[in-house]
This record gives sequence, C-alpha cells and structure tokens, in this order.
Amino acid sequence: MMAGMSTWDEAYAAGRPPPWDIGQPQPAFVRLADRGLLGGRVLDAGCGTGEHALLAAAHGAQAVGVDVSPLAIARAREKAAARGLAVRFEVGDALDLGSLGLTVGTVTDSGLFHVFDDGDRARYVTSLAAVLEPGGTCYLMCFSDRQPGDYGPRRVSRDELTAAFRDGWAIDAITPDTFTVTADFGGGSAGGSANDSGSTAQAWLAVIRRS
Repeated sequence: MMAGMSTWDEAYAAGRPPPWDIGQPQPAFVRLADRGLLGGRVLDAGCGTGEHALLAAAHGAQAVGVDVSPLAIARAREKAAARGLAVRFEVGDALDLGSLGLTVGTVTDSGLFHVFDDGDRARYVTSLAAVLEPGGTCYLMCFSDRQPGDYGPRRVSRDELTAAFRDGWAIDAITPDTFTVTADFGGGSAGGSANDSGSTAQAWLAVIRRS
C-alpha cells in the first residue's frame, strides 16, 4: 500500500466531502482553461475526484489524473463516464510520477504541494520533473501564508515556492488567489461559514516552467 493511501481514503469515506472536494473545479483553474492554457497532454497531480482533469478534457486536452486514494479515483472514473469524457484516472503516488511512463506538456496541482513536509516537497519537485517535458508548465495552487490562523494545511510562503523550484525551473509568476472550500480555516474566510461551499482560503497560484 502506498504511503498515506488509507488516510486519504478515510477523508473521502467520511459522511461529508473533505474541504477541498467542492464538486467543481477551482475558479482559478477554470480561468486557466478558458484562456486555453490546459490543452494538449495534461496531468493533474493529486486529482482527488477528478474535477480538474475533467475540466481539461472538456477543453480538448488529453488528460490524466493521479491520486493516492483508490476511493477518490473510483469516483473520478464515475464522473468521467457520466459526463462522456475520456480521462485516464490512475491510483498512483505523486512522489513517483515517473512510474506512470508518460510525459506531458502541462501539470496542474490544486492543493497538493502544501501537504508535503520539507523532505517530500523536494521529492515531489523531482517527481514533477520526471513527467513534465522541457518547456512544459506546472500550474500550482497552494495554501498561502497570507491565510490567518493555523488550522488546516501548512501555510506556504512565496519564498518557499521559489526555493523549492530553484534548480531546473523558471517561475513565471506567483500571484495571490483563493481556494473555494467547504470549511472555515479561520480569520479571513469569506463568503460563508463552515460547511458552506462559498467559503474561501488564501492561496498562491504559481506558474512554473521546467527549464
């Protein structure tokens, strides 16, 4: 069993969706898709129940979604079938994306980077490089240190993002954005209360190219 598989399955097996599973793509990624930036071969790392891979496929991409949770992947496959979209969903380890045996021009990461500790963060960046072709782009959205409080995921600073992708990458942009979530992460959540899918949390949206 891959590390963390049972933990993530438990999150999806709970009586209500986990905070990040909002039943639709994050607005930031919808904007990217509408600008034509999620085309070609796209890999969604830590895809959960598949909304961002499905978004890319709906815009004509050859999309693949990978997640460590078999339960999340099963739900993603059900969504793909129901929507008539051809997306490859695989149970896999984001720290070993090279084992998929593919290369892509675009990687999306919505809320995965911030779950890793320092050691696994370095492994993840190496794993991304194993599947992203030279000149390819990673669109990465993570929890931001602009979010008050300490409940929820680890907060990530702009400097941490820059440091993580220092070698072999070029950072085109790191801009403030927001996650839509179903939980109140404290001090600055807007648009709703806990359990309200209109709540938000502060994020960074990074555009990172593999050199």
